Amino acid sequence: MLIAADKFKGSLTAVEVAGHVTAGLRRAVPGLDVAAVPVADGGDGTVAAALAAGFTRHEARVTGPTGTPVTATFALRADGTAVVEMAEASGLQHLPEGVFAPLTATTYGTGELLLAALDAGATSIVFGVGGSATTDGGAGMLAALGARFLDADGEPVGPGGGPLRDLATADLSGLDPRLAQTEIVLASDVDNPLTGPKGAPAVYGPQKGADEDDVATLDAALAHYAEVLERAVGPRAAEYALAPGAGAAGGIGYGALVGLDAAFRPGIDVMLDVLGFGPALAKATFVITGEGSLDEQTLHGKAPAGVAAAARAAGLDVVAVCGRLQLPQEALDRAGIRRAYALTDLESDPARCMAEAGPLLERAAESLARDFLV
Repeated sequence: MLIAADKFKGSLTAVEVAGHVTAGLRRAVPGLDVAAVPVADGGDGTVAAALAAGFTRHEARVTGPTGTPVTATFALRADGTAVVEMAEASGLQHLPEGVFAPLTATTYGTGELLLAALDAGATSIVFGVGGSATTDGGAGMLAALGARFLDADGEPVGPGGGPLRDLATADLSGLDPRLAQTEIVLASDVDNPLTGPKGAPAVYGPQKGADEDDVATLDAALAHYAEVLERAVGPRAAEYALAPGAGAAGGIGYGALVGLDAAFRPGIDVMLDVLGFGPALAKATFVITGEGSLDEQTLHGKAPAGVAAAARAAGLDVVAVCGRLQLPQEALDRAGIRRAYALTDLESDPARCMAEAGPLLERAAESLARDFLV
C-alpha cells in the first residue's frame, strides 16, 4: 500500500495523514506492508513534504510581508536541490489576524529566502508559490536579489504592488550572478496571466483584502510594471505577462519568469519527481491519496489529481481520503479515483471533524481496508 496524500489544511500535516491512515489500515489488516510519500503541490506544506522525504531543514530570518522579520524554513538535499516555499516568507499566515495589506505587502523576504538557499549551496531550486499575502509582481523578491526599481526622482519605489504605479526605471543587471547558474522551477497550479480579468489582482486580490478600488489600482500598477520591465529587458517581459503562471501568488510568477529565467511546471508534477514518488509507485500494488477538501479545485492540478493520474497510468487502483467530499462519483471516476472516504460522513459537525481529524481518519482508513483489502 502506498499512501501519497497532501495535508488536511487546518488539522493534519501530510505526515500525520499518512500516520493515521496507516494505523487504520493495520487495524483491519495487521502487518500490512505500507509505504508513505507525503506530497504537496507547490503551495503551503511543500517544504514540510520535502523534509519528510529526507531533505535537510534550514532556517533564515527574513522580511515578512508587512516588513516585520519572520523566520522562514527551506529544505535542501545533498545533491544541491532546494525546495523554497514563498509562503514561508511572504504568506498570509504572517499577517496580523484579520489585518491585510493588499497594496503594500511585499515579497522582499522571499528574495532573501532564495538568497539563503543559494548561500547554503543550492544549485537547483524548486520554487513553490501559493498562499501569498502579496500582489507586487515579484518586485520585492527581485529587489532583494539585487534588482533596482526607481521612481522619477531616482528613489526606490515603496514596498508592495500599489507603489509600482510610480515606477520609472527598472534595472535587473545587479541580480545575484549565481542565479544565472541555478536551475529554478516555478511550481504552481495557477495558470493565470499577470493582469486583466483573469489576472492576479482581479482573481486573487480579494482574498488578500483588496476591495474593488484596490484591485483596479493593483491591476494598473502591475500593467505599468510590465511596461517598464519591457523597456528594461525587451519584448519577453510583455510576453511573460501573458504567460500561464505569471499571475501566480500575486504575480511573483511573473517576477520569477522575467528575472530568474524560471521554468513553469505544474506544482504536483514537480513535487512528485522531487519527493521520489516514481520509485515508490513502482513497488506499490494499491494507492491511497487525499487532501482536506476534494472539490473542483482538486481536479485542476492539486495533489490527489496528480497522484491519481500517475497511479492510473501505472495500472493501479486509487482511492482517496478527505475531510469533506464535494465531487460526484462521475468526477472522481474521471480523475481515476475509485472511491473517496470523507470524514464528514463520520462526523457531520465541521468543527468537531477538524478537531478529531486523526481518530476519524483512522476509522475511515479501517473502512477502506475492509472494503478493498479484506
